Amino acid sequence: MRLHGFLIGQTETLLADVLRFSGPADAATSRFFRAHPKLGHGERGVIAKAVFAVLRRKMEFSHLAESGSGNQARRLGLLGLMQTAGLTALKPHVSADEYQWLAQISKIDPASLPVRVRTNLPQWIYDALGKRFEPEELAKLAAALNYPAPLDLRSNPMKAPREAVLKALAEAGIDAGEMPFAPFGVRVEGKPAFTRLAPFQEGWIEVQDEGSQLLCSLMAPRRGEMIVDFCAGAGGKTLALGAMMRSTGRLYAFDVSDRRLAKLKPRLARSGLSNVNLVLIDSEQDAKIKRLAGKIDRVLVDAPCSGLGTLRRNPDLKWRQSPQSVAELTPKQLSILTSAARLVKTGGRLVYATCSMLEAENEAVVKAFLETHPNFRVVPARNVLVEQRIDLDTGEFLSLWPHQHGTDGFFAAVLERVPDAAKPPPKAAEEPAA
Repeated sequence: MRLHGFLIGQTETLLADVLRFSGPADAATSRFFRAHPKLGHGERGVIAKAVFAVLRRKMEFSHLAESGSGNQARRLGLLGLMQTAGLTALKPHVSADEYQWLAQISKIDPASLPVRVRTNLPQWIYDALGKRFEPEELAKLAAALNYPAPLDLRSNPMKAPREAVLKALAEAGIDAGEMPFAPFGVRVEGKPAFTRLAPFQEGWIEVQDEGSQLLCSLMAPRRGEMIVDFCAGAGGKTLALGAMMRSTGRLYAFDVSDRRLAKLKPRLARSGLSNVNLVLIDSEQDAKIKRLAGKIDRVLVDAPCSGLGTLRRNPDLKWRQSPQSVAELTPKQLSILTSAARLVKTGGRLVYATCSMLEAENEAVVKAFLETHPNFRVVPARNVLVEQRIDLDTGEFLSLWPHQHGTDGFFAAVLERVPDAAKPPPKAAEEPAA
């Protein structure tokens, strides 16, 4: 769309608010648009894209903005708008000095910037990921995080096969194709408006990242089982698991937020599922959980985490999270995993997952759990995926990376409850002394 000059000021205003990092950027953006109802759909898109471009490339843009004049929020806003709308679109709406500065910036080869600036990662995240990857590989990951995630959908086999979904989207003028790994996954080109289309309103499709879909495949649910989604949230994984169960058995969706469970209800109504039970709990120690102890076939713990695997979607998280916030999360994650483990029956499985890329929230939590739970063993994720006919091998755990797999960053471990070790026989009573 044609760029109007007043959008520069609007972008600057919203950006100044977002960069305070007092809350999620998407919430601040929604609040801003509610306060400016006269902004059209296209105008909102221009502003939002520019602001999120700045959040993704904040270190890089801040470095470049040092050479400009005027307040930083305006310089950053102009760089974001140039990134998304182009230099030509900006020319009629900026001063001669600003245009000259932007033109000079546009000629800079990003490869000439310092490596640390190009990664656009805070030092503590860079250091943590540097323990996992060599510098060249880390640079590829950082580059992948600097671009928006694609629109991923999950076809609902309760309503329509994936082939029918792709045909319906094509008839609506939407370019989409099969995902490389997830068996029900559909990847869409661009960001088309689809929520008013019949396939969405009739429950044929749901928005769900491919990594999240693969996590559900790792659960490998079977018909007729009793399954618990321990941290259900808005229920995307609950709906996927219910469809894989063909609406048989019993599927419990636990969450501590009534608001999140309420958001699941209309999605559940569209899905065609009848085996889902929504359960509000007050904590991981709720009495409702204790009543199911030792009865559940499979439990999914998609634990509250830093969310750093979703930086393509939520780039502000890398600036809002900190080593301290992660350190506060990990004991909670272990506590939730430990409580959920009580539900699993012998021979049943417990899947621990996060959308984090940090070892502290992933392997370290699993290791700490296993050290105190000898009645659980790791089932290699590669084996489970082979059984599900998914051609993906990330080793013992499911480890997904944006630059390697085109998904959000995900981690998951499959843990199976084995029979408790046999207790030693009681010692024979000694004869009393004569």
